[in-house]
Amino acid sequence: MPHTYVLLLSFIIIAAILSWIIPAGQFERVLVGEREIINPDSFAHVASNPQGVFDVLTSLPRGFARTQDISYFLFVTGGAFFILNKTGMIESALSRIVTSLKGKEAFVIPVIVLIMGLAGSTIGLSEETIVFIALGVSLARAIGYDSLIGVGMIGLGAGVGFTSGFMNPFSVGVAQSIAELPLFSGIELRLVLFIILWIVTSIYLVLYGRKVKSDLSNSIVYDEEMAARNSADYQDLNAADNISFTTKQKLIAVVFVGSFALIAYGVMSLGWFITEIGAVFIGMGLLSGFIYGMKADEIADYFIEGAKDMMYAALIVGLAQSLVIIMEDAMILDTMIHSLTGAISNLPAVLSAAGMYTVQIIINFFISSGSGQAAVTMPIMVPLADALDVTRQTAVLSYQLGNGFLDSIMPMSGILMAQLAIAGIPYKKWVKFSMPLMGIWLVIGLIFIIIAQLIGYGPF
Repeated sequence: MPHTYVLLLSFIIIAAILSWIIPAGQFERVLVGEREIINPDSFAHVASNPQGVFDVLTSLPRGFARTQDISYFLFVTGGAFFILNKTGMIESALSRIVTSLKGKEAFVIPVIVLIMGLAGSTIGLSEETIVFIALGVSLARAIGYDSLIGVGMIGLGAGVGFTSGFMNPFSVGVAQSIAELPLFSGIELRLVLFIILWIVTSIYLVLYGRKVKSDLSNSIVYDEEMAARNSADYQDLNAADNISFTTKQKLIAVVFVGSFALIAYGVMSLGWFITEIGAVFIGMGLLSGFIYGMKADEIADYFIEGAKDMMYAALIVGLAQSLVIIMEDAMILDTMIHSLTGAISNLPAVLSAAGMYTVQIIINFFISSGSGQAAVTMPIMVPLADALDVTRQTAVLSYQLGNGFLDSIMPMSGILMAQLAIAGIPYKKWVKFSMPLMGIWLVIGLIFIIIAQLIGYGPF
């Protein structure tokens, strides 16, 4: 497996080569309210715009420009968490948690997966998971697991919630509004799906965690774990029974919890996104540093140190977006979507529903944004569903599951790459760890699509 940068750049070059082979095409787009909607009957071939070497090169800075908000988010959260780590609050708090969980470590995994899943399914927790990765990895190591469990509890937990999306406004909400369905209708089946995915994911992580806990050499990331545990900054919280929780650290803990409470309120009530969340983290980092008694110069140095650690992840996010830019500029994206949807137009209803699911999975490789994929594909899938006697709610479910599952393994996902970069996990080792679970998720999704079509999942 090549370096992640090499892998993503290879995809960009392949997309540019395909722009010389695949005919260019375009759907007409109209604004309905604040949404850009595709007219599914308007596809027409247009003059090709093949991408050359210079186009590939310019796509890189354009990708970085398009994802500057995520890069900003990574830098400020990295800086803020580095300041927070230097106060020792996290280590002290985790040592208390570790002490209280002696003999009950297995309960940590399903509880955290449940919490992250509920957040993913209600407030659409996705990019925001990046800020929890360092905490998840620290906690996982402290109770005898490895960094894969830490990322799994946080990232896969949020993925379970975002994908099942029983009340996700960013995926299900957008798709249902385009399909003219009542908002969050059909929630009962999605709740059942959420519970099943939560149970399956928790069991998968617990079984792997037991192997690692019994013998660290069973860890897929054994070399990375040994390097991390031998570093000067590592502290074994299991051996840190004498770590005190000082008054200053308790005040910093209050700031920490209060910051996340403010973020939750802002996301749910004020429409906050990563810019506002990043601002809260800046404030949290500065306030924590001053409470601990750091000098202004110290805070600045620590912030820069933490931000530097995010450079790898920030560059990956930009590269992932450059791939989308190449396909958009070449105008081959609409052609690929049109061809994929046309391939299932003559199948029986149940197979058509399964075909929609498959098409959405494929499209997700090119459009990883949940609301973005809904805006592009649902205006096509809804009339197609009507023509094929597939309920619109089933079409939404096909989009929802096809859009969500593989986000937890695709190298084009900037969020995943940022999570792995923070945890120090090579992409190929994450694939080895998560691929079996992805297969299980996809099969569960297919079963639910078939059930939805057979029961006439509605209201229509």
